[in-house]
Amino acid sequence: MASHRETAPRNHAPAHLPTAAPTIGFDLDMTLIDSRPGIHAAYVALAEETGTWIDADLAVTRLGPPLEQELAHWFPDDRIQAMGDRYREIYPAYAIEPTLALPGAHEAVAAVREAGGRAVVVTAKHEPNAKLHLAHLGIEPDAVIGWLWAEGKAEALREHGASVYVGDHIGDVRGAHTAGALSVAVPTGPCSADELRAAGADVVIGDLTEFPAWLSEYAAG
Repeated sequence: MASHRETAPRNHAPAHLPTAAPTIGFDLDMTLIDSRPGIHAAYVALAEETGTWIDADLAVTRLGPPLEQELAHWFPDDRIQAMGDRYREIYPAYAIEPTLALPGAHEAVAAVREAGGRAVVVTAKHEPNAKLHLAHLGIEPDAVIGWLWAEGKAEALREHGASVYVGDHIGDVRGAHTAGALSVAVPTGPCSADELRAAGADVVIGDLTEFPAWLSEYAAG
């Protein structure tokens, strides 16, 4: 695959400049893992249990935002919280086994370790379920932080001193910039490369198979 790497102009300085041992943040769904088959199965199970129509095919095309935003398309406001709780309860039984690592995911985390750095996963997903996915796939970051979306991800990125955040959604771009981190984007989720660039991604790569080479250049300054 030809490289899609691009660097966008910046009008803000990163809080953390390149070092020989960087801390790199990663999003989870559609960045490290292809969770669409598992999430689809969980939505189908929830629909069958509740008798409520959920278009699971459509739902998995817009992964990224918090679960409650998707459930609002299918349930009245006064049921969203309960349905979110129930979805998270049944999720492990339906969603963990079918989910696969995206190409380059293991190698990307390994590259951070080989550079002497730390890899942290910051996701909007329910943290216990995020950890189940990573354990099942043998991806071992140094920390996993859940329940954070878009600008809210900056809280964890700052806490862990991340100089880079890698994600597939324009919300991930906003989270990186809010934290003063470099936004590295992959168009492996619902947002195209053009959408990610337009949102201000500093670097766009084709997928995580390109990440180790990029990280090597970044760590070298």
